[in-house]
Amino acid sequence: MKELGLLNYFLGISVTSSPSGYILSQPKYASEILAKAGIHDCKPYSSLMATKVVLPEMDSSFSHPSLYRSLVGALQYLTLTRPDLSFTVNYLCQFLQNPLNSHFSAVKRLLRYLKGTLSHGLHFTSGPLVLNAFSDSDWAGSALDRRSTTGYCVFLGPNLISWCAKKQPTVSRSSSEAEYRALAQVSAELSWLRMLFVELHVSVAVPTLWCDNLSAIALAHNPVFHARTKHIEVDYHFVREKVAAKKLAICHIASTDQIADILTKPLSVSRFQYLQGKLLVFPTSLSLRGLLSIMLRMRLKLTLQQLHQQH
Repeated sequence: MKELGLLNYFLGISVTSSPSGYILSQPKYASEILAKAGIHDCKPYSSLMATKVVLPEMDSSFSHPSLYRSLVGALQYLTLTRPDLSFTVNYLCQFLQNPLNSHFSAVKRLLRYLKGTLSHGLHFTSGPLVLNAFSDSDWAGSALDRRSTTGYCVFLGPNLISWCAKKQPTVSRSSSEAEYRALAQVSAELSWLRMLFVELHVSVAVPTLWCDNLSAIALAHNPVFHARTKHIEVDYHFVREKVAAKKLAICHIASTDQIADILTKPLSVSRFQYLQGKLLVFPTSLSLRGLLSIMLRMRLKLTLQQLHQQH
């Protein structure tokens, strides 16, 4: 190992330090994606995806599928510092085998949005070693196979350290089932993170998992297993054991405050920008005073939520 000084640039990720912490961004890498697509001088777009995705049944295949696969594959690496793009990139990845012209149009729309947000990056700052996770699901959101999309994000203090936007492998028969499958997935992620912290000899309190579905929360706390939910028995027992052993606390949160909503469905511009700020994805040119103000508001909100849970 060698001491190479302060980290500035590594594997396409630019690291900028400030008195408040660090900013991870990929402006150079994102510009290279735009150049590869041949739209480096395009006009920016205000939103990255239409709120209602309609796939035309008679749409023709895209003439250059290798270009589509190359661009979407490159965008996957960009989500390392841009979690706000995760849902759209995951959606585009579902058509790698046979992309249509409408799919490539969606890629160009995403790239036009990217053009206007090249300076955006993920911010990290010091904070308490407290794990908070947000879990959400878009029930039967896929118009093709009616499978649901799981979305979750995990915060260590005020910092986002893990997130996911993924289509569920099976069709859920109810919104409660879709939400409970999402709970099981983020519970497994929290279990792995706690084991990692134990290996690092870092003490972390019992994580709190926030969900906006009351039925899923009741199912996690109620030991009675209803007949209508027997087909998700494996996920039920996994989450139930964590709750019973007091290794996980599941609490309700209003849908308007559900941060993971950005990872499950297309949103309006105002809603998307609101949740984007909650993920701490900001322009690198954001003033230090504005950034500190946002950090303090988020930390205050987490503290109030913890006090509410205790009482």
